Amino acid sequence: MKLFDVYPLFDVTIDHGKGCYVYDDKNQEYLDFYGGHAVISIGHGHPKYLQTMQEQAAKLVFYSNAVKNPLQAKLAAKLGPVCGYDDYQLFLINSGAEANENALKLASFYTGKKKVIAFSHAFHGRTSAAVNVTQNPKIQAPINATFPVDFFELEDIEGVKASIAQGDVAAVIIEGISGVGGIHVPSVGFMQELRKVTAENNVVLILDEIQSGYGRSGKFFAHQWYGIQPDLITMAKGIANGYPFAGVLISPKFAPVYGQLGTTFGGNHLGCALACTVLDVIQEEHLVENAAKQGDYLMNGLKSITIPGLKELRGKGLMIGIEFDYPYKEVRNRLLYDQHVFTGAAGTSTLRILPPLCIQQKECDLFFERFEKALKK
Repeated sequence: MKLFDVYPLFDVTIDHGKGCYVYDDKNQEYLDFYGGHAVISIGHGHPKYLQTMQEQAAKLVFYSNAVKNPLQAKLAAKLGPVCGYDDYQLFLINSGAEANENALKLASFYTGKKKVIAFSHAFHGRTSAAVNVTQNPKIQAPINATFPVDFFELEDIEGVKASIAQGDVAAVIIEGISGVGGIHVPSVGFMQELRKVTAENNVVLILDEIQSGYGRSGKFFAHQWYGIQPDLITMAKGIANGYPFAGVLISPKFAPVYGQLGTTFGGNHLGCALACTVLDVIQEEHLVENAAKQGDYLMNGLKSITIPGLKELRGKGLMIGIEFDYPYKEVRNRLLYDQHVFTGAAGTSTLRILPPLCIQQKECDLFFERFEKALKK
């Protein structure tokens, strides 16, 4: 049997990792400024994380959600005060797409409506409802078009208001900071007006914090930069530092109903234990504050570098986009193969910088040095 070949692959085999570095099967060291799609939050191979994994796996990896799982309650109790939403409810699942899927479902249950407002260039996942609110025909099969979606450009508040005025909108879904779309940061005014118009019209506001959450922006959730509170918050990626895990934070105005939502693997014992340890490390090592500090250092350093063809630098915290006026491919390849630095990308011309939240100034300085070398042909 062969693998279903849907991923273009770099010619690198990563074997192990430590902190902000990964190592291939030839033991070549790479500076990890991508974190595997922003998944690595507390660093590779953190000793507390590994200890938790070993201890919990030896005890119990999984059992059904049909029985009590005190680790779920423990995680909710830890997460609430850390993220600032102690009065919200937590539903645990497996992936970011599944988180958005359930958030959209809750919004439709709550409003009795099915139209959704989403934004161009956003990415919300590859499952049925999530891909329908992602404006990318390449990943949408005909079967995905199961409900109407109005797409608007970021900042087009008048378009959003006109759509909501029609009276058939269940939800607005928006990323705290766009990820796959190229690290676009919404304005404070736009986000505050969006919250106002959705609240006034009983439209559910869903904040997709799958990539921008868990401290990456320098606040626990990126939307906290805008001074708003959404109705539903979706999160994944950094929540368990590489173990598949995700959640939806749910406003108190939503009343749970038996059988309304469900999952087989979501909230499993090992995932909950790991997610608790991630929160402990984030607090003990002040990683949200570190993301803000090192993000500022990275942004200021990048501004001081002469970057040929630079179109724009965007981002907050450790979520930075470097947009060129030409395709990024050669620069990214030189970074990887010549300078041994992993970075992400968006579209055809934007590099995404998404290192673990534990990076220090020495890693930032090393990135500057290698990036400048990669810019030279």
